[in-house]
Amino acid sequence: MTSAQAIDAAKARGGAAFVGYLPVGFPDLEGSIAAARELAAAGADVIEVGIPYSDPSMDGGVIQAATNRALAGGSRVRDAFAMVEAVASAGAVPLVMTYYNLVFAYGVEAFAGDLADAGGAGLITPDLIPDEASAWIEASEARNLDRVFLVAPSSREERLRLTAAASRGFVYAASTMGVTGERASLDERARALVSRTKAAGAERVCVGIGVTTPDHAREVAGYADGVIVGSALVRPMLDAGRDVIPAMRAIAESLAAAAHDTSSRSAT
Repeated sequence: MTSAQAIDAAKARGGAAFVGYLPVGFPDLEGSIAAARELAAAGADVIEVGIPYSDPSMDGGVIQAATNRALAGGSRVRDAFAMVEAVASAGAVPLVMTYYNLVFAYGVEAFAGDLADAGGAGLITPDLIPDEASAWIEASEARNLDRVFLVAPSSREERLRLTAAASRGFVYAASTMGVTGERASLDERARALVSRTKAAGAERVCVGIGVTTPDHAREVAGYADGVIVGSALVRPMLDAGRDVIPAMRAIAESLAAAAHDTSSRSAT
């Protein structure tokens, strides 16, 4: 199943897709795979498999703390493919979230091949713009992989059109400027960004960065095609000591239920 199919299935049920992020190798590789399976069981339609990176530009404090522990524990790029396989076997759609430098260093063609062989649906590349993505676009076309590019409230209409045309699966709308992390409230510009991105040609737009509570998820589900949550899932794993997976699953279930809530969905 592709991310587009997962999103469309959620919309057909009357809600929005729930997209959850987890980093590879946190608390260790086996633990991250187990957490991914639990996240799928909790209701995630799509799971972002995050590859730890030593110099992240988009990650906030919670994600950085988790990925630093993963890197210290020896996490490697190739570990992502084992987690992708686990997500696919658990019934959710696996998308790898990675900074493009890691793909480039691995080899774009090789990465695309290994990702497809593992059952991955595609990539989310927060630091790659379509103008500089010719190698990835070519490799993803050859393997029928999703290309998820990002837009932000500051994106101009020409940028939105270019991003919508280059993306496959959905466009990732950053709800606010800045890094990932939990927020008390969501930027009011997120709703307008979704509308602008769809007007620019995007068929599906999912919103992330700052989605923290079920109320946030329900709000976003009212106007976007998918609700993306990262830090709110990872924080309980940082705080829970040895019981990291039950702590994460409890939060995931409440967020999934809110994203799937048919009462919050408006015509989009």
